[in-house]
Amino acid sequence: MRCLYLIKMLPWTEKYKPEKLSELLNPEIVSLKNFIQNFPRQKKRAVLLYGQTGIGKTASVYALANSLNYEIIELNASDLRNKQQLQEVIGNAAKQQSIFKKGKLILIDEIDCLSNRDRGAMQELIKIIETTNYPIIAIVNDIWQDKLRQLKSKSLVIEFKKPDKCMAVKVLQKIAVKENLKVDYSSLEMLAAINNCDIRASINDLQTLAAVSNAINKQNVNSLHLREKDETIFDALRLIFKSKTGTLNAFDRIQNMDMDDFFLWLDENLPTEYKNSELVKAYNVLSKADVFRGRIRRRQHWRFLVYINALLTEGISASKEEKKDSSFKSYKRPSRFLKIWIIKQKQAERTDSIKEIAKATHCSAKKASQEYDFLDIALRR
Repeated sequence: MRCLYLIKMLPWTEKYKPEKLSELLNPEIVSLKNFIQNFPRQKKRAVLLYGQTGIGKTASVYALANSLNYEIIELNASDLRNKQQLQEVIGNAAKQQSIFKKGKLILIDEIDCLSNRDRGAMQELIKIIETTNYPIIAIVNDIWQDKLRQLKSKSLVIEFKKPDKCMAVKVLQKIAVKENLKVDYSSLEMLAAINNCDIRASINDLQTLAAVSNAINKQNVNSLHLREKDETIFDALRLIFKSKTGTLNAFDRIQNMDMDDFFLWLDENLPTEYKNSELVKAYNVLSKADVFRGRIRRRQHWRFLVYINALLTEGISASKEEKKDSSFKSYKRPSRFLKIWIIKQKQAERTDSIKEIAKATHCSAKKASQEYDFLDIALRR
């Protein structure tokens, strides 16, 4: 029951995401709407949507689809590494009819993650765009990459511009009213300005402040941003292990580390802070998060990332009976990294030996590999 409760504790960016067309701030959404509604007559069969992170590109597509009663098939380009995967996933989705909705949109997030090493992926995507029966919307942060040149020529390019400060404050005011927060306009204006009108970052910071106090002022906002933006994993672990609430954004400011690494760090250091029943509860929550991670890999339901984050932060934090003392404890790096390194070193030594054997005996590396274990035993004797 505790796990189900935590899953419902969505971040405010998810809780207050726009649901319909009237709630969208970006005027560029009109161009996207016209493209979708007139898709059968469009010469270009895809849209390339670009703009800074945190300005609502993905959320706007979902709100538009909801207003038009369209089904969305969302995919992440980082998981489509070659021509075959693109054809199996996007190619089939571009031809199959939607069963329950009036229409269908194919949304490809982080299209710039298709690297130059991907075997024919970009060329295959162009072919799919030319023959698709449904609009394809590709979201990109950096539109000026050379590898996107051909894709731009085949797509309608729409820039989502960053909202001004007044629009950002309007969103924050609406949330503050719904959450019964005591906050003045100037404090919200300051919060938006500090985040450079990044609405997603501003909402996250507002939720962090609200977890500490219901009353928010300029002093609270300023103190939040006096800390270093790029916190370390040790700071995040200390926040999760020592606090009972307000940990939802613990991993947000850590750069160059993905969700899989957070699993390893938590798994390694949980016994340092938690004991007995607390440790059992914490590992139970960690296993629930791993279940959602598996569903993402199998079904590509990337919305489950919200649940994973909630479980890894608030879930593990709430597993303790009471708030921990603030005494310093040294957290260890995941030992699995060291084990993987040792295994790789052994494999490298084995590979080098196989190459030498193959060269000396004038046979193939495959044949030497098959005989290696027998030779190793014989030489040891």
